[in-house]
Amino acid sequence: MLARSCLWLSILAFTWLASGCVSLRGTGDLGVVIERATGSVQVVETTRRISLARITGLGDLSHASVVYSRDGRYAYVFGRDGGLTRIDLLRARIDKRVVQAGNAIGGAISQDGQLIAVSNYQPGGVKMFDAATLDPVADIPATYGDGSRRSKVVGLVDAPGRRFVFSLYDAGEIWIADMRDAKKPVLTKFANVGKQPYDGTVTPDGRYYIAGLFGEDGLALLDLWQPERGVRRVLGGYGRGAQPLPVYKMPHMDYWAQADGLAYVPAVGRYEVLIIDQRGWKEAGRIAVAGQPVFVIARPDGRQVWVNFAPPHNDTVQVVDAMTRKIVQTLKPGKAVLHMEFTPRGEQVWISVRDENRVDVYDTETFTKVASLPALNPSGIFFTPRAHRIGQ
Repeated sequence: MLARSCLWLSILAFTWLASGCVSLRGTGDLGVVIERATGSVQVVETTRRISLARITGLGDLSHASVVYSRDGRYAYVFGRDGGLTRIDLLRARIDKRVVQAGNAIGGAISQDGQLIAVSNYQPGGVKMFDAATLDPVADIPATYGDGSRRSKVVGLVDAPGRRFVFSLYDAGEIWIADMRDAKKPVLTKFANVGKQPYDGTVTPDGRYYIAGLFGEDGLALLDLWQPERGVRRVLGGYGRGAQPLPVYKMPHMDYWAQADGLAYVPAVGRYEVLIIDQRGWKEAGRIAVAGQPVFVIARPDGRQVWVNFAPPHNDTVQVVDAMTRKIVQTLKPGKAVLHMEFTPRGEQVWISVRDENRVDVYDTETFTKVASLPALNPSGIFFTPRAHRIGQ
Protein backbone atom coordinates (compact mmCIF):
# COMPACT_ATOMS: atom_id res chain seq x y z
CA MET A 1 0.00 0.00 0.00
CA LEU A 2 2.82 2.38 0.94
CA ALA A 3 4.66 1.57 -2.29
CA ARG A 4 1.53 2.30 -4.34
CA SER A 5 1.04 5.67 -2.58
CA CYS A 6 4.65 6.62 -3.24
CA LEU A 7 4.24 5.66 -6.89
CA TRP A 8 1.20 7.93 -7.26
CA LEU A 9 3.03 10.81 -5.59
CA SER A 10 5.94 10.33 -7.98
CA ILE A 11 3.59 10.35 -10.97
CA LEU A 12 1.88 13.54 -9.75
CA ALA A 13 5.20 15.26 -9.13
CA PHE A 14 6.49 14.26 -12.58
CA THR A 15 3.28 15.51 -14.22
CA TRP A 16 3.58 18.86 -12.42
CA LEU A 17 7.21 19.34 -13.41
CA ALA A 18 6.61 18.21 -16.99
CA SER A 19 3.83 20.78 -17.34
CA GLY A 20 6.37 23.59 -17.01
CA CYS A 21 6.23 24.43 -13.30
CA VAL A 22 9.53 25.11 -11.62
CA SER A 23 8.64 23.60 -8.25
CA LEU A 24 5.86 22.80 -5.82
CA ARG A 25 5.38 25.94 -3.74
CA GLY A 26 2.89 28.39 -2.29
CA THR A 27 2.43 31.93 -3.51
CA GLY A 28 2.24 33.86 -0.24
CA ASP A 29 5.70 35.42 -0.58
CA LEU A 30 5.53 36.21 -4.29
CA GLY A 31 4.83 39.42 -6.15
CA VAL A 32 5.41 41.30 -9.37
CA VAL A 33 7.49 44.33 -10.29
CA ILE A 34 6.27 46.36 -13.26
CA GLU A 35 8.94 47.18 -15.83
CA ARG A 36 7.12 50.03 -17.49
CA ALA A 37 9.42 50.84 -20.42
CA THR A 38 9.60 47.30 -21.78
CA GLY A 39 6.06 46.00 -21.25
CA SER A 40 7.34 43.33 -18.90
CA VAL A 41 7.04 42.24 -15.28
CA GLN A 42 9.34 40.39 -12.95
CA VAL A 43 8.02 37.70 -10.63
CA VAL A 44 9.83 38.14 -7.29
CA GLU A 45 10.06 36.33 -3.98
CA THR A 46 10.20 38.35 -0.77
CA THR A 47 11.66 35.63 1.49
CA ARG A 48 14.97 35.37 -0.35
CA ARG A 49 14.63 38.81 -1.98
CA ILE A 50 15.21 37.43 -5.47
CA SER A 51 13.75 37.62 -8.97
CA LEU A 52 12.30 34.34 -10.24
CA ALA A 53 11.33 35.21 -13.80
CA ARG A 54 10.65 37.95 -16.33
CA ILE A 55 7.43 37.88 -18.38
CA THR A 56 7.18 39.99 -21.54
CA GLY A 57 4.42 41.03 -23.93
CA LEU A 58 2.16 43.04 -21.62
CA GLY A 59 1.91 46.19 -23.74
CA ASP A 60 1.97 49.74 -22.37
CA LEU A 61 2.64 49.58 -18.62
CA SER A 62 3.24 53.29 -18.08
CA HIS A 63 0.53 53.44 -15.42
CA ALA A 64 0.05 49.77 -14.60
CA SER A 65 -1.56 48.29 -11.51
CA VAL A 66 -2.19 44.75 -10.32
CA VAL A 67 -4.75 42.71 -8.35
CA TYR A 68 -4.59 39.04 -7.43
CA SER A 69 -6.84 36.00 -7.51
CA ARG A 70 -7.98 34.70 -4.12
CA ASP A 71 -5.37 31.93 -4.10
CA GLY A 72 -2.59 34.34 -5.07
CA ARG A 73 -1.65 32.33 -8.13
CA TYR A 74 -2.84 34.73 -10.80
CA ALA A 75 -1.95 38.39 -11.18
CA TYR A 76 -4.26 40.60 -13.23
CA VAL A 77 -2.26 43.43 -14.78
CA PHE A 78 -4.07 46.57 -15.97
CA GLY A 79 -2.13 48.39 -18.72
CA ARG A 80 -2.49 51.95 -19.92
CA ASP A 81 -3.23 50.71 -23.45
CA GLY A 82 -6.43 49.03 -22.26
CA GLY A 83 -4.74 45.65 -21.92
CA LEU A 84 -5.95 43.25 -19.24
CA THR A 85 -3.45 40.45 -18.74
CA ARG A 86 -3.79 37.41 -16.50
CA ILE A 87 -0.40 36.06 -15.40
CA ASP A 88 0.23 32.62 -13.92
CA LEU A 89 2.88 33.23 -11.26
CA LEU A 90 3.76 29.56 -10.84
CA ARG A 91 4.26 28.92 -14.54
CA ALA A 92 5.75 32.41 -15.04
CA ARG A 93 3.79 33.10 -18.21
CA ILE A 94 0.80 34.96 -19.61
CA ASP A 95 -2.31 32.87 -19.13
CA LYS A 96 -4.62 35.15 -21.13
CA ARG A 97 -4.65 38.71 -22.43
CA VAL A 98 -7.37 40.96 -23.86
CA VAL A 99 -7.29 44.58 -25.01
CA GLN A 100 -10.58 45.90 -23.75
CA ALA A 101 -10.32 49.68 -24.28
CA GLY A 102 -8.19 52.43 -25.78
CA ASN A 103 -6.89 53.96 -22.56
CA ALA A 104 -7.27 52.40 -19.11
CA ILE A 105 -6.20 53.49 -15.65
CA GLY A 106 -6.56 50.53 -13.26
CA GLY A 107 -8.94 47.93 -11.95
CA ALA A 108 -10.24 45.83 -9.09
CA ILE A 109 -11.38 42.30 -8.25
CA SER A 110 -14.72 41.53 -6.62
CA GLN A 111 -15.11 40.38 -3.04
CA ASP A 112 -15.75 36.80 -4.15
CA GLY A 113 -12.90 36.84 -6.67
CA GLN A 114 -15.17 36.13 -9.63
CA LEU A 115 -15.25 39.50 -11.40
CA ILE A 116 -12.53 41.78 -12.71
CA ALA A 117 -13.47 45.43 -13.21
CA VAL A 118 -11.42 47.84 -15.34
CA SER A 119 -11.69 51.63 -15.27
CA ASN A 120 -11.27 53.34 -18.60
CA TYR A 121 -10.41 56.80 -19.83
CA GLN A 122 -11.31 56.00 -23.43
CA PRO A 123 -14.09 55.19 -23.83
CA GLY A 124 -14.96 56.44 -20.37
CA GLY A 125 -16.57 53.80 -18.20
CA VAL A 126 -16.08 50.50 -16.40
CA LYS A 127 -15.98 47.08 -18.03
CA MET A 128 -16.47 43.81 -16.12
CA PHE A 129 -14.90 40.46 -16.96
CA ASP A 130 -15.12 36.89 -15.72
CA ALA A 131 -11.98 36.40 -13.62
CA ALA A 132 -11.45 32.81 -14.81
CA THR A 133 -11.88 33.34 -18.56
CA LEU A 134 -11.61 37.13 -19.10
CA ASP A 135 -14.85 36.92 -21.05
CA PRO A 136 -16.82 40.20 -20.94
CA VAL A 137 -19.67 40.31 -18.44
CA ALA A 138 -20.90 43.91 -18.29
CA ASP A 139 -20.19 47.37 -19.71
CA ILE A 140 -21.00 50.49 -17.69
CA PRO A 141 -20.54 53.70 -19.74
CA ALA A 142 -19.71 56.74 -17.59
CA THR A 143 -22.19 59.09 -19.24
CA TYR A 144 -23.17 62.33 -17.57
CA GLY A 145 -25.00 65.59 -18.19
CA ASP A 146 -27.38 65.12 -21.11
CA GLY A 147 -25.97 61.64 -21.69
CA SER A 148 -23.91 62.58 -24.73
CA ARG A 149 -20.57 62.81 -22.93
CA ARG A 150 -18.45 60.22 -21.19
CA SER A 151 -16.17 60.88 -18.25
CA LYS A 152 -12.78 59.42 -17.48
CA VAL A 153 -13.15 56.90 -14.65
CA VAL A 154 -10.65 56.89 -11.78
CA GLY A 155 -10.38 55.54 -8.24
CA LEU A 156 -12.02 52.16 -8.94
CA VAL A 157 -12.09 49.89 -5.87
CA ASP A 158 -13.93 46.80 -4.70
CA ALA A 159 -16.28 46.98 -1.72
CA PRO A 160 -18.19 44.44 0.38
CA GLY A 161 -21.46 43.14 -1.03
CA ARG A 162 -19.97 42.43 -4.48
CA ARG A 163 -19.88 46.14 -5.19
CA PHE A 164 -17.44 48.41 -6.97
CA VAL A 165 -17.03 52.14 -6.29
CA PHE A 166 -15.43 54.63 -8.66
CA SER A 167 -15.19 58.35 -9.47
CA LEU A 168 -15.97 60.24 -12.66
CA TYR A 169 -13.19 62.79 -13.13
CA ASP A 170 -14.91 65.03 -15.67
CA ALA A 171 -18.39 64.81 -14.16
CA GLY A 172 -17.53 65.32 -10.49
CA GLU A 173 -19.50 62.21 -9.51
CA ILE A 174 -19.05 58.99 -7.52
CA TRP A 175 -20.90 55.80 -8.51
CA ILE A 176 -21.54 52.50 -6.77
CA ALA A 177 -22.07 49.46 -9.00
CA ASP A 178 -23.84 46.58 -7.26
CA MET A 179 -22.81 43.44 -9.16
CA ARG A 180 -24.67 40.74 -7.24
CA ASP A 181 -26.40 40.02 -10.54
CA ALA A 182 -23.47 40.51 -12.91
CA LYS A 183 -25.69 40.80 -15.97
CA LYS A 184 -27.83 43.51 -14.39
CA PRO A 185 -25.63 46.05 -12.59
CA VAL A 186 -27.48 48.31 -10.17
CA LEU A 187 -25.99 51.80 -10.15
CA THR A 188 -26.20 54.39 -7.41
CA LYS A 189 -24.92 57.79 -8.53
CA PHE A 190 -23.80 60.77 -6.46
CA ALA A 191 -23.44 64.10 -8.29
CA ASN A 192 -21.65 67.31 -7.31
CA VAL A 193 -19.12 65.56 -5.07
CA GLY A 194 -16.42 68.12 -5.88
CA LYS A 195 -14.31 69.34 -8.75
CA GLN A 196 -12.21 66.74 -10.60
CA PRO A 197 -12.03 63.71 -8.30
CA TYR A 198 -8.68 62.35 -9.45
CA ASP A 199 -8.30 59.15 -7.44
CA GLY A 200 -10.05 57.18 -4.74
CA THR A 201 -9.56 54.58 -2.08
CA VAL A 202 -11.51 52.60 0.49
CA THR A 203 -10.70 52.09 4.16
CA PRO A 204 -9.38 48.61 5.01
CA ASP A 205 -12.68 47.69 6.68
CA GLY A 206 -14.56 48.55 3.47
CA ARG A 207 -16.74 51.19 5.08
CA TYR A 208 -15.56 54.53 3.71
CA TYR A 209 -14.72 55.52 0.16
CA ILE A 210 -12.75 58.73 -0.18
CA ALA A 211 -11.83 60.61 -3.34
CA GLY A 212 -9.13 63.23 -3.64
CA LEU A 213 -10.20 66.42 -5.42
CA PHE A 214 -7.75 67.93 -7.87
CA GLY A 215 -9.82 70.98 -8.80
CA GLU A 216 -10.30 72.20 -5.24
CA ASP A 217 -8.94 71.79 -1.75
CA GLY A 218 -10.68 68.97 0.05
CA LEU A 219 -11.78 65.35 -0.13
CA ALA A 220 -15.09 63.65 -0.92
CA LEU A 221 -16.25 61.03 1.60
CA LEU A 222 -18.92 58.34 1.12
CA ASP A 223 -20.07 56.06 3.95
CA LEU A 224 -20.78 52.73 2.25
CA TRP A 225 -22.70 51.53 5.32
CA GLN A 226 -25.06 54.50 4.93
CA PRO A 227 -24.91 55.56 1.27
CA GLU A 228 -28.33 57.18 1.57
CA ARG A 229 -26.61 59.98 3.48
CA GLY A 230 -24.75 60.93 0.33
CA VAL A 231 -21.25 62.28 -0.20
CA ARG A 232 -19.84 64.94 2.08
CA ARG A 233 -16.79 67.14 1.79
CA VAL A 234 -14.03 66.91 4.35
CA LEU A 235 -10.89 68.99 4.81
CA GLY A 236 -12.42 71.74 2.70
CA GLY A 237 -10.07 74.66 2.08
CA TYR A 238 -6.99 73.03 3.59
CA GLY A 239 -4.82 75.21 1.32
CA ARG A 240 -6.73 78.43 1.99
CA GLY A 241 -4.54 81.51 1.92
CA ALA A 242 -1.57 79.75 0.30
CA GLN A 243 -0.37 80.13 -3.25
CA PRO A 244 -0.88 76.76 -5.00
CA LEU A 245 2.24 75.17 -6.40
CA PRO A 246 2.53 73.56 -9.86
CA VAL A 247 1.67 69.85 -9.63
CA TYR A 248 4.28 67.76 -11.45
CA LYS A 249 2.83 64.36 -10.58
CA MET A 250 -0.64 63.54 -9.31
CA PRO A 251 -0.66 62.21 -5.76
CA HIS A 252 -2.18 58.79 -5.20
CA MET A 253 -5.05 57.92 -2.88
CA ASP A 254 -4.92 54.19 -3.47
CA TYR A 255 -3.38 53.47 -0.09
CA TRP A 256 -4.82 54.33 3.26
CA ALA A 257 -1.98 55.21 5.60
CA GLN A 258 -3.74 54.54 8.90
CA ALA A 259 -2.24 54.57 12.34
CA ASP A 260 -3.72 55.07 15.81
CA GLY A 261 -7.15 56.14 14.52
CA LEU A 262 -5.65 58.67 12.13
CA ALA A 263 -5.36 58.73 8.35
CA TYR A 264 -2.42 60.30 6.53
CA VAL A 265 -3.06 61.63 3.02
CA PRO A 266 -1.05 63.66 0.48
CA ALA A 267 -1.91 67.33 0.08
CA VAL A 268 -2.32 68.36 -3.56
CA GLY A 269 0.20 71.01 -4.60
CA ARG A 270 1.69 71.36 -1.12
CA TYR A 271 4.77 70.10 0.71
CA GLU A 272 2.59 68.52 3.37
CA VAL A 273 0.98 65.32 4.56
CA LEU A 274 -2.46 65.91 6.03
CA ILE A 275 -3.61 64.05 9.14
CA ILE A 276 -7.30 63.21 9.50
CA ASP A 277 -9.04 62.09 12.68
CA GLN A 278 -11.33 59.36 11.35
CA ARG A 279 -13.79 59.64 14.23
CA GLY A 280 -15.07 62.99 12.98
CA TRP A 281 -13.20 63.31 9.69
CA LYS A 282 -11.60 66.55 10.80
CA GLU A 283 -8.07 67.74 10.26
CA ALA A 284 -5.85 66.66 13.13
CA GLY A 285 -2.57 68.12 11.96
CA ARG A 286 -0.05 68.46 9.17
CA ILE A 287 3.47 67.28 8.61
CA ALA A 288 5.88 69.35 6.56
CA VAL A 289 7.78 67.10 4.17
CA ALA A 290 10.53 67.38 1.56
CA GLY A 291 8.29 67.85 -1.48
CA GLN A 292 4.85 67.20 -2.94
CA PRO A 293 3.81 63.75 -1.68
CA VAL A 294 2.80 61.07 -4.18
CA PHE A 295 2.41 57.92 -2.07
CA VAL A 296 1.79 58.07 1.67
CA ILE A 297 1.73 54.49 2.98
CA ALA A 298 1.74 52.96 6.44
CA ARG A 299 3.82 50.01 7.59
CA PRO A 300 1.45 47.13 8.40
CA ASP A 301 1.76 47.70 12.16
CA GLY A 302 0.88 51.39 11.71
CA ARG A 303 3.93 52.71 13.54
CA GLN A 304 5.62 54.23 10.49
CA VAL A 305 4.35 56.23 7.52
CA TRP A 306 6.55 56.29 4.41
CA VAL A 307 6.32 59.10 1.86
CA ASN A 308 7.76 59.58 -1.62
CA PHE A 309 7.57 62.67 -3.79
CA ALA A 310 6.95 64.25 -7.17
CA PRO A 311 9.79 65.84 -9.17
CA PRO A 312 12.15 67.50 -8.44
CA HIS A 313 12.28 65.68 -5.10
CA ASN A 314 11.60 62.20 -6.45
CA ASP A 315 14.97 60.89 -5.29
CA THR A 316 13.83 61.13 -1.67
CA VAL A 317 11.83 59.00 0.76
CA GLN A 318 10.88 60.19 4.23
CA VAL A 319 9.67 58.16 7.22
CA VAL A 320 7.26 59.56 9.81
CA ASP A 321 6.91 58.09 13.29
CA ALA A 322 3.14 57.83 13.83
CA MET A 323 3.42 58.24 17.59
CA THR A 324 5.41 61.49 17.53
CA ARG A 325 4.34 62.64 14.05
CA LYS A 326 7.97 63.54 13.40
CA ILE A 327 10.17 62.66 10.46
CA VAL A 328 12.65 60.11 11.78
CA GLN A 329 14.51 59.23 8.59
CA THR A 330 15.24 60.72 5.18
CA LEU A 331 16.54 58.33 2.53
CA LYS A 332 17.98 59.06 -0.91
CA PRO A 333 17.51 55.80 -2.84
CA GLY A 334 18.17 57.38 -6.24
CA LYS A 335 16.57 59.01 -9.26
CA ALA A 336 12.81 58.62 -9.76
CA VAL A 337 11.49 56.68 -6.79
CA LEU A 338 8.06 55.65 -8.08
CA HIS A 339 6.58 53.11 -5.71
CA MET A 340 6.96 51.38 -2.34
CA GLU A 341 5.55 48.08 -1.06
CA PHE A 342 5.90 46.51 2.38
CA THR A 343 6.46 42.84 2.94
CA PRO A 344 3.36 41.29 4.56
CA ARG A 345 4.43 41.92 8.16
CA GLY A 346 6.37 45.09 7.47
CA GLU A 347 9.93 44.16 8.35
CA GLN A 348 11.09 45.35 4.93
CA VAL A 349 9.99 47.74 2.23
CA TRP A 350 10.73 47.38 -1.49
CA ILE A 351 11.35 50.63 -3.39
CA SER A 352 11.44 51.04 -7.17
CA VAL A 353 14.15 53.40 -8.44
CA ARG A 354 13.11 53.79 -12.06
CA ASP A 355 15.92 55.85 -13.56
CA GLU A 356 18.63 53.70 -11.98
CA ASN A 357 17.02 50.42 -13.15
CA ARG A 358 16.75 48.68 -9.82
CA VAL A 359 14.54 47.82 -6.87
CA ASP A 360 16.02 48.39 -3.41
CA VAL A 361 14.97 46.58 -0.25
CA TYR A 362 15.27 48.38 3.11
CA ASP A 363 15.01 47.11 6.67
CA THR A 364 12.27 49.25 8.26
CA GLU A 365 13.82 49.21 11.75
CA THR A 366 17.40 50.10 10.87
CA PHE A 367 16.71 51.86 7.54
CA THR A 368 19.63 50.02 6.00
CA LYS A 369 19.52 48.69 2.45
CA VAL A 370 19.59 44.89 2.62
CA ALA A 371 19.22 43.99 -1.05
CA SER A 372 19.08 45.42 -4.54
CA LEU A 373 17.56 43.77 -7.63
CA PRO A 374 18.17 44.88 -11.22
CA ALA A 375 14.99 45.85 -13.07
CA LEU A 376 14.19 47.64 -16.32
CA ASN A 377 12.69 51.04 -15.44
CA PRO A 378 10.68 49.61 -12.53
CA SER A 379 7.52 51.31 -11.31
CA GLY A 380 4.75 49.53 -9.39
CA ILE A 381 5.51 46.74 -6.90
CA PHE A 382 2.64 44.45 -5.88
CA PHE A 383 2.83 41.49 -3.47
CA THR A 384 0.31 38.63 -3.30
CA PRO A 385 -1.03 39.37 0.22
CA ARG A 386 -3.09 42.05 -1.54
CA ALA A 387 -5.35 39.17 -2.58
CA HIS A 388 -6.87 39.24 0.92
CA ARG A 389 -7.32 42.97 1.43
CA ILE A 390 -10.34 45.06 0.56
CA GLY A 391 -9.59 47.70 -2.04
CA GLN A 392 -6.31 46.18 -3.22
